[in-house]
Amino acid sequence: MIWITSDWHFCHDKEFLYKPRGFDNVADMNAAIVKNHNKVVKDTDDVYCLGDCVLNDLEQGIEYIKQLKGNIHIIKGNHDTDRKIEIYKTCHNVVEICDIKIIKYSKKISFYLSHYPTLTGNLDDMITKKKLINICGHSHTNNKFTDIDKGLIYHVEVDAHNCYPVSIEQILIDLKLKKGS
Repeated sequence: MIWITSDWHFCHDKEFLYKPRGFDNVADMNAAIVKNHNKVVKDTDDVYCLGDCVLNDLEQGIEYIKQLKGNIHIIKGNHDTDRKIEIYKTCHNVVEICDIKIIKYSKKISFYLSHYPTLTGNLDDMITKKKLINICGHSHTNNKFTDIDKGLIYHVEVDAHNCYPVSIEQILIDLKLKKGS
C-alpha cells in the first residue's frame, strides 16, 4: 500500500505548530504522529513524506523517524537542509530522498508529489481525461482541499489528516467526492 503525508515537524517546539494540531506540547505531538502512523502503516508499505520531517532537535527527531513503519521516501521540503538530508540517509527505513516524484497510478491518473502546492492541471481536463494530481504539503492547512479551486491539488499535511498519513486510495475517494459536490 502507498501512504502519503507531510510536515511531521518532529521536535518543532513552537506552540503555533502543535497547539492547532490539538496538543499541549511537542512531546505529545511527536508521540501521536508515530502512534497514528504505525497504527495504519505496515512494514512493507511505501510512505512518501513530502518534506519538513524534523525541526530543532535533529538527533531526537531522527529517533522518531526510525520508529516509523514502512519504506520512507522523503521529498525535500523547505526545512530539509543538506545536513538533515545526510542524517535522514542514515535511517534504516529511509529508502529514497528526492526533490519531487511522479507516481503513475493508472493509465489515466498520475500523482505529482511535491512539498509545495503546484498547479499540474485543472479539475475538468476534457481533452485527454488524463489527470496529473498534485499531492503536497507545506501550508499547514487543516483543509485538504485548500487549493482545489486552483486545480487538482490535494494537501496531505498531518494538520489536514488528524496526524495520520493518508492512503493513495483515500485521496482518490476524497477527490471523487469533492468533484461530485
